[in-house]
Amino acid sequence: MKTGLRALPLLISALAALALLLHGPIAQLAHYHDFADQSDWAGIPHAIDVLTNLGFAIVALAAGWFLLEKYRQGDIGIAFPAYCVFALSIAATTVGSSYYHLAPDDARLFWDRLPIAFACCSLLAAVRADTLPDMDARKAFMELVLLLMAALMSVIWWQRTDDLRPYLLIQGLTLVLIPLWQWIWKAERADRLAFGAAMLLYVVAKITEMLDGQILQQLHVMSGHSLKHLLAALAAGLIVYRWRAHKEARAMATVQKIVARRQTAS
Repeated sequence: MKTGLRALPLLISALAALALLLHGPIAQLAHYHDFADQSDWAGIPHAIDVLTNLGFAIVALAAGWFLLEKYRQGDIGIAFPAYCVFALSIAATTVGSSYYHLAPDDARLFWDRLPIAFACCSLLAAVRADTLPDMDARKAFMELVLLLMAALMSVIWWQRTDDLRPYLLIQGLTLVLIPLWQWIWKAERADRLAFGAAMLLYVVAKITEMLDGQILQQLHVMSGHSLKHLLAALAAGLIVYRWRAHKEARAMATVQKIVARRQTAS
């Protein structure tokens, strides 16, 4: 593979970081906490924004179950730790986002954004470990640790400076680099489709977030931010489903090999 193509993700990352550096600080919108959902159900304020986080809980439970199956069967590759962190991050998103939406403010928003940053960075580490041919277990683990530190620092930086640039950079690079790595290193077509669809769903989720009030006016029962939770959970669910599909594909390949050996022996 040409060196220039392999260097493309690093070049894009550097250019994105430089563009944000030159742009200057990006502050949070003044009325960020003024969500359209003002429903109250069973004493739960902002009930729809809170309850739609259950989608993340369902995905996290499924991910935990699949990963536990892989562990019991010894089916753990070098990406396994990163996928475990991703599953835990999705579970933490359920808690953090629910906690924030009960009484939205900057202090609670920290606990909403932190697991999202962890989810992005652990997914970056997992895809790199799965995709890059020169990756080994030690290198994959070190990259995971460094990326998680970057995730933590991005949210702390926003908390201390009101500057969202590092946090936005992490989310943006996740959407761009994962499909790019999979294309460059020729990941399985099913992987590219599943992860590509997940990235697209997350983009749509961010758009619905920006159209919070307008969507509530149209749907009446659900705001754009509530819809964002469901779409983002669905995006994570696609990724988890692909883990399961990998497991089933390997199991089918094993069965086929056994059948072929028996036919040869007979």
